[in-house]
Amino acid sequence: MKDTESLLAAALAGKAGPPPAATVATAVFWIHHGTRLAGSTTTYLNQYVLVRLGDVFGACAFEPGEIPPDICREASGASLETLLRADSRPLRIAALDAHLAASRPHREADDAEAVTLPAGTPEVRAAARDAAVAGLLDIAPGARVALIGVVNPLVAAIREAGGVPLPCDFNLTATQWGDRVTSDMDEVLATADAVVATGMTLGNGSFDRILTHCRRREVPLVVYAQSGSAVARAFLGRGVTALSAEPFPFSQFSADPTVLYRYRHRAP
Repeated sequence: MKDTESLLAAALAGKAGPPPAATVATAVFWIHHGTRLAGSTTTYLNQYVLVRLGDVFGACAFEPGEIPPDICREASGASLETLLRADSRPLRIAALDAHLAASRPHREADDAEAVTLPAGTPEVRAAARDAAVAGLLDIAPGARVALIGVVNPLVAAIREAGGVPLPCDFNLTATQWGDRVTSDMDEVLATADAVVATGMTLGNGSFDRILTHCRRREVPLVVYAQSGSAVARAFLGRGVTALSAEPFPFSQFSADPTVLYRYRHRAP
């Protein structure tokens, strides 16, 4: 699969699961939340649109003001085909994510490693999640790692592995330790020996550029995804080297144990 647009086209053509015209999105959710972990000065603000198909959810984050709450009334009960053709890219990605997850849920994937995040406070659960993501890093000492979508524990994990983090984020200007965070993705990609990117890149349209860059330069790409985790999985071995897939309910929405799924591409 070349990119997310070709994957969308395949889904609409019935080549990535059941015919979308015959599938109904039972419910569409609009969620907005903020988080500030203990000891941090950073408040993370996130918005998600979720699409439910049967026993799975598809998800995609979006930027403030990009999708109104009214989407719940307008899209709930619509056919999957309608949502895959929606004007809103995050809604299209959430619908595609649900479609792919319904065809092969993470919990049933033979190539997925289930990692249970423990019950506990937001700090305990966030630390466990970030440790699971960091466990996918396989970098040489001195490697420059572009981190597109900054999570402070991953900055620390890259350093602990001997790497040099190159942080990039649209909404942050500095890491917890004062490292400069650029908003220019091309700046960090140009010199990176490896790339770690959030699933939010699927919603803002930058994922395809990252994927193309990593393929062309044969640079490892690790994706940590709440947004579009099943979409990112479709590119495993096709530019994506490893994936942490966290389907809804995400760790920040529960104090009980939840599961994320780690995938690694094994070259033949």
